[in-house]
Amino acid sequence: MSVQVENLEHNMAKLTITVDSAELDKAIEKAYNREKNRIQVRGFRKGKAPRKLIEAEYGKDVFYEGAANILIQSEYPKAYDESGLEIVSSPEIDITQLEAGKDFIFTADVAVKPEVKLGAYEGVEVTSIDTSVSDEDVDKEIEAARRQNSRSVESDKAAEKGDTTDINFEGFIDDVPFEGGKGENFKLKLGSGSFIDNFEDQLVGSSAGDDVDVNVTFPENYQASELAGKKALFKVHVNSVLKDELPELDEDFASDQGFDSVDEYKADVRKNLEKTRSDSARRTQEDEAVAKVADGSEMDIPDAMIKTQSDSMMNEMAQNFARQGLTMQQYFQFTGTTAEQLREQIKPDAEKRIRHSLVLEAIAKEKGFEISEDEYEKEIEKMAEQYGMKADDIKKHISDTDKKNIEDDLKVQKAVDYIMDNAKFVEKSADSEKKTEEN
Repeated sequence: MSVQVENLEHNMAKLTITVDSAELDKAIEKAYNREKNRIQVRGFRKGKAPRKLIEAEYGKDVFYEGAANILIQSEYPKAYDESGLEIVSSPEIDITQLEAGKDFIFTADVAVKPEVKLGAYEGVEVTSIDTSVSDEDVDKEIEAARRQNSRSVESDKAAEKGDTTDINFEGFIDDVPFEGGKGENFKLKLGSGSFIDNFEDQLVGSSAGDDVDVNVTFPENYQASELAGKKALFKVHVNSVLKDELPELDEDFASDQGFDSVDEYKADVRKNLEKTRSDSARRTQEDEAVAKVADGSEMDIPDAMIKTQSDSMMNEMAQNFARQGLTMQQYFQFTGTTAEQLREQIKPDAEKRIRHSLVLEAIAKEKGFEISEDEYEKEIEKMAEQYGMKADDIKKHISDTDKKNIEDDLKVQKAVDYIMDNAKFVEKSADSEKKTEEN
């Protein structure tokens, strides 16, 4: 195999990869052995027909596509390494010569990592963020914890938002019941927004035993097209009203949370809130600082690099959906979007992610940041704690490439820390606060 590299505009390159004809012949034979079992030739059982007979009946190029795929999968990675380029996109493959007895030639258009002309990254102005925690903040957090530990009890009082009603209901359109509009002993939390229109609002004020007529209008884009835009009447019977009974904030409650006293519990809540706010503020400030550095730097990002990043982000979405039991096709169906539309929506964030990554890598390189063995070991310990594994077991699964990626990520974090250590923290002006409120 040989590789020729042609540098193109906008940080693109074309690799012309030539594979010896003998390797093509081997690939054709391999394709024949892979595909013969699904090809029918008169007089032969599937998988038993000789290659020449199949080629005579279906054409001499019948196995060319399979052979080409075999060679591209095996030879492109070699060409990638041999090119010496820092390739940052998936290849656009084009076959230029494919014929038995001749060399196999294909090209791969790829994006090359852009050079970055760094702007100023010392003395970047970053907005100060108040991370103080008030007594009221602590009380709200504790109130939320009490609600999480509440129990529902039946009440003879009128239902309020936040209460749960146990209801029987039946829906009618023009006095005719419609399919799917009936339910019994349904638990509906008022204010949850789980029912259409203002259904829940009309149950506020009702009590156990009440019969309520609820009038609603189905949305124009309602999933059941036969109901879309229609006015409906629901006859609702309130079986019971359930109100949340919160536990008292006392020593017993503090003990249930793992503390010896209410004061100790409150102190821990304050400490956690302070850390949460501090961490959140730090992430916000880092994003602001890196964005300013990126905006002040110059780089020519090829479209192919953005497309590859967008595809990677879509794969991340698919994995997140899968963990929730949802497929991308279901997501597209529910949102009424397509893969191409989603890719266009993601594109600005993909470009932003690339720009930020490139400037941080450039700063790490310019400052000569290195990762010590001790720093690497500490990162492995963090990973082990995160995955509930032993550090030595983590190391067994880390390749040289994985180790380099971990070290590169740590260098990037050093670049972020360097920007922040040299940043100027400024108070948000009244004008900027006004603009934020308007947005």
